[in-house]
Amino acid sequence: MKIPKRIQPLIDDGIVDAVISRLMSGKEADVFVVRCGSEIRCAKVYKEAMKRSFKQAVNYQEGRKVRNSRRGRAMEKGSKYGRKQTEAIWQNAEVDALYKLASAGVRVPTPYGCIDGVLLMELICDSDGDVAPRLGDVTMSAEQALEDHAVVMIYVVRMLCAGLVHGDLSEFNVLVDEYGPVIIDLPQAVDAAANNHAQSMLMRDVNNLTSYYGQFAPELLESRFAQEIWALYEAGDLHPEIELTGQYEEETQAADVDAVLTEISAAIAEEEERLERIQLADS
Repeated sequence: MKIPKRIQPLIDDGIVDAVISRLMSGKEADVFVVRCGSEIRCAKVYKEAMKRSFKQAVNYQEGRKVRNSRRGRAMEKGSKYGRKQTEAIWQNAEVDALYKLASAGVRVPTPYGCIDGVLLMELICDSDGDVAPRLGDVTMSAEQALEDHAVVMIYVVRMLCAGLVHGDLSEFNVLVDEYGPVIIDLPQAVDAAANNHAQSMLMRDVNNLTSYYGQFAPELLESRFAQEIWALYEAGDLHPEIELTGQYEEETQAADVDAVLTEISAAIAEEEERLERIQLADS
């Protein structure tokens, strides 16, 4: 097949030996099957920002730290240099997330480096050596759905304990090989503590997957894993080995409005007294 323009430099440098086939075209990247020496891997070629269709990218970038102040100012201004740096951070975020999550015990493809907008990583295959299917292309028994859903919930917990929320998790971003689910597509992963959208993103991630597995195991549709996970996280009680129940009860105790107003009034009175003392001292 014709060699993609972005992969040609990797072939020229001997990093990639051949492009075997196009694997898929997504909203933020095109993925190809390539040969690197004796290994078959995949090459994820990121699309330029103007060509990406990933919605609300700014929400995902919130909270990402830029150490270099010049780079940060350029990114804010949207200059040519700034746009280039924004792209580099978007791409490197996936590499960083892959390493971090692998260390946290989450099954993700092994990364081999990101070079000029091309991420080389492990090609996930099934037991026959073919490219592993996406979860959305897989049907299963109720028993298998419950088992795999539990595994994915563990991965979500481990991601959150590592400080990350996937942010775009669904049946289209999970592969299934002979050992079970594998999480993919992480350039938009967000910092759970620094991003104001982290809670809503985690809720959406968990609910997306629960709804999919719920097609095969309907009892999952009554579960409340998303609320349980986030409540444990906020309380500081979430840890990688926690056993989830899928149950969560909303706080039903009514807020004591009178008590809150009393505290506000007391604070105002205290401040007025302080200002009055300052005035007397100056007179």
